Amino acid sequence: MLFPDVLPAETLDRQGRKGRPAKAAKASAALAAREALGLENASRVLFLDVETTGLSWFYDEITLVGWARDGVYRVYVAGQDPSDLLADLSQAGTLVTFNGTLFDLKFLKKTFGEIPLPQVHIDLRYLSKRAGLSGGQKSIEAELRLATREGVEGLDGAAAVLLWHEFVRGDHESLHRLVDYNRRDVLAMCMILDRVVDRLNVQQDLWFQGPRFEDWARPALESDLPRGLAGKPSVQRKARTFESLFKSTPAAKAKIIGIDLTGAEKRPSGFCVLDGNAAVTSTINADAEMLSRILAEKPALVSIDSPLSLPEGRISVSDDDPGRSEFGIMRRCERELKRRGINVYPALLPSMQRLTERGMRLAETIRKHGIPVIESYPGAAQDIMGIPRKGAGEKYLKQGLAEFGISGPFETEAVTHDELDAITSAVVGSFFLSGQFEALRGPTEGALIIPDLKSSGSAGLVVGISGRICAGKTTAARLLEQRGFAYTRFSLVIDDEIRVRGEALTRANRQRVGEEVHKDKGQGWLCERVLERVPNRSLVVVDGLRFPEDHAFFAERFGSRFVHLHLTAAASIRESRYQSIARGELPFGEAERQPVEAEIDRLAGLAATSMENVGTIEELERVVVRAVAEYSDQELPCPSPSS
Repeated sequence: MLFPDVLPAETLDRQGRKGRPAKAAKASAALAAREALGLENASRVLFLDVETTGLSWFYDEITLVGWARDGVYRVYVAGQDPSDLLADLSQAGTLVTFNGTLFDLKFLKKTFGEIPLPQVHIDLRYLSKRAGLSGGQKSIEAELRLATREGVEGLDGAAAVLLWHEFVRGDHESLHRLVDYNRRDVLAMCMILDRVVDRLNVQQDLWFQGPRFEDWARPALESDLPRGLAGKPSVQRKARTFESLFKSTPAAKAKIIGIDLTGAEKRPSGFCVLDGNAAVTSTINADAEMLSRILAEKPALVSIDSPLSLPEGRISVSDDDPGRSEFGIMRRCERELKRRGINVYPALLPSMQRLTERGMRLAETIRKHGIPVIESYPGAAQDIMGIPRKGAGEKYLKQGLAEFGISGPFETEAVTHDELDAITSAVVGSFFLSGQFEALRGPTEGALIIPDLKSSGSAGLVVGISGRICAGKTTAARLLEQRGFAYTRFSLVIDDEIRVRGEALTRANRQRVGEEVHKDKGQGWLCERVLERVPNRSLVVVDGLRFPEDHAFFAERFGSRFVHLHLTAAASIRESRYQSIARGELPFGEAERQPVEAEIDRLAGLAATSMENVGTIEELERVVVRAVAEYSDQELPCPSPSS
């Protein structure tokens, strides 16, 4: 029961807006209020405050719970026996918190399950508003001139998180400071409740001759801290390290670029080259220089801290977009992070628009070179990994990255916060390549990649095959189809476009329409349509990759589950094959010179392996099956009997 919803309205109106109730009516209202508040028996009122590793109920954990009942403050520290806390909660009649509805109760239920809680819950955040007091607890304390912070001045929720980080690293004094901070939060709530009740004019009716909560809160502030806080930390940091998470995955030796992008080229962006677990950072201003560095490094992946897509329904970043009022400024990924308690800025907030525009432009340029690009958010990743964000200070972020297992000059040299976030962005790429990630996306929206610490890697396999005309792409793909792969190819989507236009299904038309689709709708649109033909299949083979963007798309969508094979054969052999199937279509040389075929050779450098196909079908099957097994680390099914 939440107090603001049950307190009779007539007991709250001190302004005379409806006229004061008669004495008998007031007494009746006071009785109802006393029953609703559950304050008639002060010994059954429990004040509680939770400290956590962060603000996200979804990812963070309780570090300690402090509570006061009947003039005694007690504390539960994570890893200890919670019996005393749970017993007091079950025996109390009224629970008092500040913002407990949205915070403390969620963490209690997450940690202890469906525990018995008092029937009445007074959330002082909301009750204080009804008494004309708004803001956080500390601002209300200041407005009421409550002197409760001597010795812990300057400490806030963010500092409390850091005190816990210091404690689990062996600094026992930090735990004492954290408990003292929590105690003052809890006991200050006692005083706030007294004054709020005064303002609501139910004081004299509710307390009768009983004590005010401040009467026992003040002595409790001066008493010694609870015993049992000394000794070794009762909880240990979770052993989530680069080696333990990625040791047997492609991420272990991959080169990944991480970029903490700024909204304008005049401001330097953080840039990190993560080679395995070794990070080297710098700052870069211009997009051209950034692209040059990326191409020189030849990374497996680029991870950018910037929105890389628009909300569904939006067509531009600016507020004059015709879809602004209908579709808003947030993407589904941002809404989901907020739901999980992770603070994130909407992609098209006015202050974010230039960053989003720059990020999308840079990602498109990189993808044209066949390099996959993912969107990352270092703040969310750091919350999930239990690493303090850069707002906590350079020291703690460096320490957290080093303890995770990232090494490099950043450990001892002065670097910017942007460079440290660039390292984190690159680490998100490691999670991605290992398959230990979650992709938050909405319809038409690109995915935001976040680490998934509970994942053991993604299942399934997607094989993409590229090669020049008559190199054997379709034959190889059909051989995999016989082994259980769902078959799809780009020309099937192009054929649909040709049918809509009422044209004949010829090679010439396929090449022409394919080029038009590439220019008008983009390869991303075409790749999406290709996948739509094989929904929910764990084994897929894609016949006919033609542009570097094709490789980038499937690598972004499937990570290490995507294997790209490139087939080659001498021109004379391919021409001979072509002549046997062309049947009066374009001459071989002209077909090879079509614009849609212009970038095929570049795909050879992007593929996991390039294989020559000049032998029999049986020989082709052996080399294809061997290559897929080698680069996917999966044993392929045997051909179906019907094949």
